[in-house]
Amino acid sequence: MRIIAIMIRVLKELLRDKRTLALMFLAPILILFLMNAIFSSNSTTNVTIGTVSLSQAMNKKLGKGNHVDVKLYDSKTAAEKALKKTHIDAIIQKKHNDYILTHANTDSTKTTAVKMAVKNALTARGTAELKTGLKTSTTVIGKLRHQLTITSKALAKLQFQVAKSTNQKVKTSKSNHVTLAQVSSKKMATPKITNHYVYGDANTSFFDKMLPILMGFFVFFFVFLISGMALLKERTSGTLDRLLATPVKRYEIVFGYMASYGILAIFQTVLIVLVTVWLLGAEVVGSLFSIILINLLLALVALAFGILLSTFASSEFQMMQFIPLVVIPQIFFSGIIPLDQMASWIKTISYIVPIKYSGDAVTAIMMRGAGLSSLGLEITVLFGFLIVLTVLNIVGLKRYRKV
Repeated sequence: MRIIAIMIRVLKELLRDKRTLALMFLAPILILFLMNAIFSSNSTTNVTIGTVSLSQAMNKKLGKGNHVDVKLYDSKTAAEKALKKTHIDAIIQKKHNDYILTHANTDSTKTTAVKMAVKNALTARGTAELKTGLKTSTTVIGKLRHQLTITSKALAKLQFQVAKSTNQKVKTSKSNHVTLAQVSSKKMATPKITNHYVYGDANTSFFDKMLPILMGFFVFFFVFLISGMALLKERTSGTLDRLLATPVKRYEIVFGYMASYGILAIFQTVLIVLVTVWLLGAEVVGSLFSIILINLLLALVALAFGILLSTFASSEFQMMQFIPLVVIPQIFFSGIIPLDQMASWIKTISYIVPIKYSGDAVTAIMMRGAGLSSLGLEITVLFGFLIVLTVLNIVGLKRYRKV
């Protein structure tokens, strides 16, 4: 009976907590809906190949490949500029009878797709040349058969004349003989394909593409969790209420908390970045210092976000329940799953996700060597998130001030 009494009391408390019930039942449905919408999207990989000095026939063969777009360039320098600006995914240039491929290699799936497209185009071209050669050979063989028929009739006539008159001299004129030797059979040399990579090498995997995004995700997740939990503890223990009872201004309280947690966030961010780069062996084309700065900015956004959401939670349990609603969906829209393969309305959601902008910026630094000056949009948006969330935190503290 005591067990039943305890069970009934706990159930009544849970039923009174409408927010907890809503999070328990609505959060899994939301996550499952997002996963269905994202993973049910188009799974094909679209690639754009820049060609230099390729024949018209080869360009057509490449363009006929599924999900392959071909752009022609007059020089390799122009194609390399387009590759650096991510307008194309690879460059193919013909040199003598060989082909030189230069891959951006920031996405191993696209690198594989480019290699397959080139291989299919070369196979199609070789098949077309074999068909042309076979057609020519068939025509020549037909002519030879006709010539052989004429020669056989001439020999029969000659034998009849010799049998009739052995004393008669027969003058035979040289006939134009067409032999198979006269058919120019050009030996098709198998073209050699040489692959070069702007980032990484042939062993670069899809995990290398995820590393810049996962780095930002772990920075965001742990800073968000620690700051939210710490401020919640300050509020539930009464420390925040006593602080708000003093003449200290709300913005001073917010900046004070952000400064203290921000120092811890700096050490945590630097640690995560260095472990990712050094221990996991991630290749960095650009500046490591720039990567740390972008992730520090993201950590400040996570810090402000965690403090803001902690004002809506009445317990650590409710704070934890914000994770599937706020943190987990961000990984779906961060760029790990290519956004160009998603529906348009899903792409729209990604524009309000901070990790998307930090992931784009860090990916550009790590894989393309971009500088901070070329990442103005991403940095501006992250600063915008930080300012808005900080203002909301200052306004949100007003509800707890009793003076």
